[in-house]
Amino acid sequence: MSRTLPLLAVCCVALAQTAPPKLEFDAASIKPSPEFDGRPRRVGCSGGPGTKDPGLYTCENMNTLNLVTTAFSIENYRVSGLGYTREAFDLTARVPAETTKEQFSVMLQNLVIDRFHLAVHHESREMTKYDLVLAKSGPKFRKAAETPPPNPDAAPAPPAGPFRLTTDKEGFPVLAAGRPGMAMTNGRVRMYQPAFTMEKLAQQISFQVGKPVTDATGLAGEYEIALYWASDNLPAPKADAGDPADTGPTMMQALQEQLGLRLEQKKGPVDFLVVDHIDKMPTEN
Repeated sequence: MSRTLPLLAVCCVALAQTAPPKLEFDAASIKPSPEFDGRPRRVGCSGGPGTKDPGLYTCENMNTLNLVTTAFSIENYRVSGLGYTREAFDLTARVPAETTKEQFSVMLQNLVIDRFHLAVHHESREMTKYDLVLAKSGPKFRKAAETPPPNPDAAPAPPAGPFRLTTDKEGFPVLAAGRPGMAMTNGRVRMYQPAFTMEKLAQQISFQVGKPVTDATGLAGEYEIALYWASDNLPAPKADAGDPADTGPTMMQALQEQLGLRLEQKKGPVDFLVVDHIDKMPTEN
């Protein structure tokens, strides 16, 4: 006796998968900066996630190279196809509440891509690199001092007065005692950081030499770093007639003589961001 088995029809329902929403600022404006009048002016950005003003991000006097390197968190020397431009821009962006630093980074990239029609690709290139290592003399700096907890009863600090850059007898900038920072004038640079890791120092040196620098000192923790040098990237001071200018130690000399560190050269692959297209001016806000 035969039995007929019912056919089971299996219906497959394709669920439409929607792409996640594009990460964007609540509102954003990019407009040309005021024309440079010769007076000192701020170039840089502030605010955003992890700062005292997480909901507002502002940039002043940033050219397109500044904007691209900031948006993609990449050093100038690793950007190809985009040179220095005189046009500068001010940026203001309202950051959505609870935005993470990673999400903020994507928002900034999307903003620069959309407003400047930016097109880029990554490319690996062989280039000179450096390891930051200890010199034979050993380190010539000390551990960072412990920061005392804030005193709630202390009187508020007086407002800062107008900035005035002074120099020592050798022409190097003078920094406010105990305060971190870096100043440059006439090709001479001074840097002071009361609490700096070797990794941060390697990154700072990388900006100055225009090559990747990796911390290979083996030193953990934070250290007090004081360094002065004559920069190859800045105009040298003029010498008096018949008296050649003594510009001071190079970065390489300063590291060894003042900090007991040196740069060890090598070669290897480095990731570059290649700019295929970018508009000179942004689209309307």
